[in-house]
Amino acid sequence: MGSSDLRRIWVTRARPGAEMTAARLTTLGFTPLVAPLLAIQPLEVTLDLTGVQALAFTSLNGVAAFAALTPDRSRPVLTVGDATARAASEAGFTHVRSADGDLIALAALIRATAPGLSILHACAAEPAGDLASAVGAAAHVRTLPVYGAQETGTAPPEAWDAVLIHSPRAARALPRGMAGGIAVAISPVAAAPLAALDFAEVRVAAAPTEAALLAALGNPGSGV
Repeated sequence: MGSSDLRRIWVTRARPGAEMTAARLTTLGFTPLVAPLLAIQPLEVTLDLTGVQALAFTSLNGVAAFAALTPDRSRPVLTVGDATARAASEAGFTHVRSADGDLIALAALIRATAPGLSILHACAAEPAGDLASAVGAAAHVRTLPVYGAQETGTAPPEAWDAVLIHSPRAARALPRGMAGGIAVAISPVAAAPLAALDFAEVRVAAAPTEAALLAALGNPGSGV
């Protein structure tokens, strides 16, 4: 199936992000089919910010879950990308910097701009990567899971041309035995679980951003 044949795009990411993706797809002329494979659930957390000098966020859901735990917006924030930075700003944080990339880019930003600081990483119960290890000894990163992602068991839409995969967890939640169609993953890590499925084609975004993910709908694909 060529890029010009792609019209109906299955959006698998959890809400509320799924609606944001659907709106962007509609603007681009696609027909979004929202059927999330994951549902976000805030965790019960005892929050202790003693000694914390900065915050790190690697997802919109991390920002939302953390912001619900405390009204304190005094600490500087470092985020993985621009969408997460916008979410932090909208939540009331005033000192926000974006790595405009992936977890490795965020680790580099921390090493460059926050050496020696004590940083709290508010993240998923099963994070896609280990920020503390990526930062190393340059800063003191403490991980705090603030939300979990549960599989919804949602069936695929009745008819779809391409499916968007925003995370490795979503890729692993795809129904077994799927065949045909095109899968578009936001990163090589998110694409890796797709090798076990029989898609007609797997494409990987040129950068770990939603803009690159959506651009890949019109780019030549590459196999996993």
